[in-house]
Amino acid sequence: MTDAHNDDFEVPQLSDNPTPAERAEYVIMRLEQFIRDGRTLDEGMSFQKWQAMAKTEIAIAVAEAENSQEHGEINSRRVLLVAAAAMVTIGFWGTAVSVHNVGNMAAGIVCTIAGLVLLGVAGGWRVRKWNNRRQGRERRKRLARIENLNKRIKRLERVLEKEEEALEKAIKKKQRQLSATG
Repeated sequence: MTDAHNDDFEVPQLSDNPTPAERAEYVIMRLEQFIRDGRTLDEGMSFQKWQAMAKTEIAIAVAEAENSQEHGEINSRRVLLVAAAAMVTIGFWGTAVSVHNVGNMAAGIVCTIAGLVLLGVAGGWRVRKWNNRRQGRERRKRLARIENLNKRIKRLERVLEKEEEALEKAIKKKQRQLSATG
């Protein structure tokens, strides 16, 4: 996702396997960013512009979810294919040894290599799953920090609005005093 709208407001990047709730939170933060970036001091963002941006962000989130699901299916198929190839290889060479058409050492080496490849692919799959969980925890921490920052910004905006109102009242009061004395 591009982040061309605002360089000051950091939006987290979704990694390999975010949950639907994390995707929704991401889209909400992006929409909030659009609103903050699109407004001016005296008016907000037009609804049509916001609607177009929201539609694009939601479409991107849905497409990424579909791609993520396809990626998981590809990994499962890869493990299944390697497991099948390893079993066929081990079975073939085991049969060749039992019929005495090949030496035990050569068959043992081939079977060991096939087993190690299977172990490597299956182990890599587990490592990727562990890494996805770790990245998910980090992503949740980042989202929590951003949510906290958003709350602080909103609180500061309210304080600034109150200060602005107080200053405007003070200016009007001074103007009335000056016009009454002048």
